[in-house]
Amino acid sequence: MTEDVSRADVKEAVRERYAGAARLASSQASGCCGPAATDDLAGAGFGAALYEEAARDEVPDAARLASLGCGNPTAVAELNEGETVLDLGSGGGLDVLLSARRVGPSGKVYGLDMTDEMLELARRNQAEAGIENVEFLKGEIEDVPLPDNSVDVIISNCVINLSADKSLVFEEAHRVLRPGGRFAVTDVVTTREFSPEEKADLAKWTGCIAGALTRDEYAGGLEAAGFSEVEVLTSHDVGDDVISAIIRATA
Repeated sequence: MTEDVSRADVKEAVRERYAGAARLASSQASGCCGPAATDDLAGAGFGAALYEEAARDEVPDAARLASLGCGNPTAVAELNEGETVLDLGSGGGLDVLLSARRVGPSGKVYGLDMTDEMLELARRNQAEAGIENVEFLKGEIEDVPLPDNSVDVIISNCVINLSADKSLVFEEAHRVLRPGGRFAVTDVVTTREFSPEEKADLAKWTGCIAGALTRDEYAGGLEAAGFSEVEVLTSHDVGDDVISAIIRATA
């Protein structure tokens, strides 16, 4: 962090941004917002348009409209029947609900989010979808409220870049994964080092830019936390010197 912006500043800015996104998604889904609302939620390279149409149709409108991700981690993770999955920064629940269908009744999916508004939206979406093998947890991705060795797969969709302490995120991910468990996320990576002034811009933090790591930093952070078989594969440009990436690793 810089002298001008603290971890607490970043956390509060992210919380406010995504609370607003949850409220906007809820209002648009209920029909009281105009068509421009979706444009406010996601720009080019982000959002539910990155999912196959069939997958988008599996979930309630509000879950789809709240998606601000840069990829489709449910496809990246190659989920299997009976697995236990954790979604870091689960938002409106899109990836949680899709994952729950993939792992089936014998599996379980946890969604972790720090924003009350997103958790409320996600639980409404779960009820509307009628999916029972899901549990939404309030907490932070730097301090996961689950025991050691408790999940098979960790997914996340353009959230880890928002953390002001990514080393803690990687350590917590490794802690809760069972030996041999899979880390399979989509996130943004930067193609250059950002200046201190850019890193102090909270709008760039909440816009998934200023907090992005380079490919080498991402891989190095995962390896330092104990992961092996790390790969960072770039997917598509999302602008402002950041690229969507598929990141996989083994605990």
